[in-house]
Amino acid sequence: AIAVSKYEDFVKYCFSFITTRKKIILCFYYCYQIPYVEVTSITGMSLLSNVENLSPQIIRKVARDMQDLAQNPPEGIKVYINEVDVTDIQAVIEGPAGTPYSGGCFRVKLVLSKDFPSSPPKAYFLTKIFHPNVAATGEICVNVLKKDWKSDLGVKHILLTIKCLLIAPNAESALNEEAGKLLLEHYDDYSQRAKLMTEIHAQMPKSMKAGLECADEPTAKKYTVDKIAAYEKKKFLKDKRRTLKRL
Repeated sequence: AIAVSKYEDFVKYCFSFITTRKKIILCFYYCYQIPYVEVTSITGMSLLSNVENLSPQIIRKVARDMQDLAQNPPEGIKVYINEVDVTDIQAVIEGPAGTPYSGGCFRVKLVLSKDFPSSPPKAYFLTKIFHPNVAATGEICVNVLKKDWKSDLGVKHILLTIKCLLIAPNAESALNEEAGKLLLEHYDDYSQRAKLMTEIHAQMPKSMKAGLECADEPTAKKYTVDKIAAYEKKKFLKDKRRTLKRL
């Protein structure tokens, strides 16, 4: 708590607070630009910028990689460039067709180590997902980020590897034991559970998409569409969660 004797002192304090935390505020603004996906709370993951710990050469390389990915995105992957902090690497990966994750949009984040690229980054799903190689914290277990890491591997290679993990999960290195066991012993149950999680946390109902398409329509009509979309989304998620509890 801070004792403020005068209104002017309070205003000065607020201005100082905002100024010294400008980067944090801008980062929050940036996060709102990323499309809707239901995001899980991540524990044990540092969300602070690591830009001060990396050399200018590495930062420039990461910036080039991100610009290249933005201009020439791999199929089903879209990166979002944070102009305040280029080391804030986030992307949305579309669930591959023919998998339980099809139709979903999964937000992922890479956290660069202090000695990157000598050491691999950590990767996290920010969108909740039922997958053998994804822990409850969202942390991703994949060999390319562990024993198979090479310093010349770039952001594109990592994101493509994560997408491949949605196609071919590895039960032998499971961080989610329940998902790994179902994958090996009862694939249909695993698939059903993964699909439900995708529909609940990573997929927009059609009515919500329709609401987005009506953005240029008159305000009153758009407001009505938004209310209907919000109601249908709430009902949609409630029904799916009820089904998930019965599994």
